[in-house]
Amino acid sequence: MSQHFKETPQNAITESGIARVIPCKELDVGDPIKWLSLGLRDMLKTPGLTAFYGIMFALIPWLITYLVAMTGWHLVIMPAIVVFMLIGPFLAAGLYDVSWELEKGHKPSLRHSLRAMRRNAVNEWGFGILLMVMMIFWLRVASLIHALYPPYLDETLESLMPFLILGTAVGAVFTLVMLFITAFTQPILMERKVDLATAVLTSVNAVWLNKVPMLIWGAIIFSAVAIGFVTGFIGFIFLMPLIAYASWHAYIDAIETKKPRNYE
Repeated sequence: MSQHFKETPQNAITESGIARVIPCKELDVGDPIKWLSLGLRDMLKTPGLTAFYGIMFALIPWLITYLVAMTGWHLVIMPAIVVFMLIGPFLAAGLYDVSWELEKGHKPSLRHSLRAMRRNAVNEWGFGILLMVMMIFWLRVASLIHALYPPYLDETLESLMPFLILGTAVGAVFTLVMLFITAFTQPILMERKVDLATAVLTSVNAVWLNKVPMLIWGAIIFSAVAIGFVTGFIGFIFLMPLIAYASWHAYIDAIETKKPRNYE
């Protein structure tokens, strides 16, 4: 299926003062569904690699849950999640490499995809640390909201409603911020030798100029993660590779390149 340039490259951040911003293209509302269909095609072409990475994505949260259940020590959750936040981008890079190899007409391999994790390792680690800091800040804000709840109030829906509304609003803000920062940062870092600031600002710019399609895409990702948790992480075996492959095609559609690129 051929990918084509849709509109003149766009840039909402003309002078960041921090890094350059790679222009983006205009997306259509129906593009997220197309990305999923292309991601599913990649899955069907590489069942072995898909299963390997899918099991990795499912195994880590399962191990976190198992450690908590076995030890009763809930403090293990934080360091375990931190490790996951640091390793997650590297696992995603391996899946992006699979889609990239298919795009180039090559046969993907586990060895090649693992090597892709080292292509821009310093900035990849920086991205993982950025995600970790944002996660910790989010948890601290959630703890503060919980601490504000007066202990003398009855646990009725009416009394809890102000805190539920506040918590939902804060969570929505953090979720939107994460969407802006993470939508395209990882594939940019994986494919291009750019710094973290350039990748993040490019992602923010692309999401800002394509708000409706990217909000739809964010809702799809949120739903996939929710299904994964509801199914006891088993759903991650299928859903995480699908989202990763589809994210690569979202990146192809959204971020400008000097030459047209095709996917067969």
